[in-house]
Amino acid sequence: MIRLLIADDQALVRGALSALLGLEGDIEVVAEVGRGDEVLDAARRTSPDVALLDIEMPGMDGISAAAALHAALPACRSLIVTTFGRPGYLTRAMRAGASGFVVKDTPAAQLADAVRRVAQGLRVVDPALAADSLAQGVSPLTERETDVLAVARSGGSIADIASALHLSEGTVRNHLSSAIGKTGARNRADAVRVADENGWL
Repeated sequence: MIRLLIADDQALVRGALSALLGLEGDIEVVAEVGRGDEVLDAARRTSPDVALLDIEMPGMDGISAAAALHAALPACRSLIVTTFGRPGYLTRAMRAGASGFVVKDTPAAQLADAVRRVAQGLRVVDPALAADSLAQGVSPLTERETDVLAVARSGGSIADIASALHLSEGTVRNHLSSAIGKTGARNRADAVRVADENGWL
C-alpha cells in the first residue's frame, strides 16, 4: 500500500484528488493539508511514501515544501501537481529534490500511475513540459537577481527591497537593471512578469 499525503490550498481540488486516488486499491491517503508550511509536520506524523504537492500555497510554496521534505524525510518522495505548467517550475522542482512534475489536467489513471512510479523511485515528468523546459533552457537570472525580483513582485520601493534582502540600494538597482536586461523587459514590473510567467520566481 502506497501512503500518500496531499497538499493543495483549494479544498475542492484537495478533496477531489483524495477521493479519486483513494479509489485505487494500492493507494491510501494518510494526510491532507491546505498550506505548504503544514506539509513537513503532517509528513512527520503520518510517514507517507509520496507527497502530492501543489505549487502555489500559502505559508510555503510546493517547491520549497519539496525541498524541506527532501532534506528532513528523504524516504518521502515528492510529486508536484500544478495548474501552472511553466518550464522554470520544472527545473526548480527537480533541483529541490522532487521526483515528479505533472499538470492538474492529467487524467486520474495517469496521475495514479505517476504516484506509483514515484513511490518506486522513478522520475515522472509531464512530456510537454519537459520539451518546453529543454527548448527554453535554464533561467538566465542569478540567485540574487531572482531574490530581488521576488521581493519586487510585492511592489515595494528600492529601499523596501534593500531592507528586506539586507542589501544596499545601489546593489538592488544593479541587480534590477541586470534582471531587466536579461529578461528583455521594459521595466522592473515587466521583468517580474516575464520571470513569473517562465516560472523563474
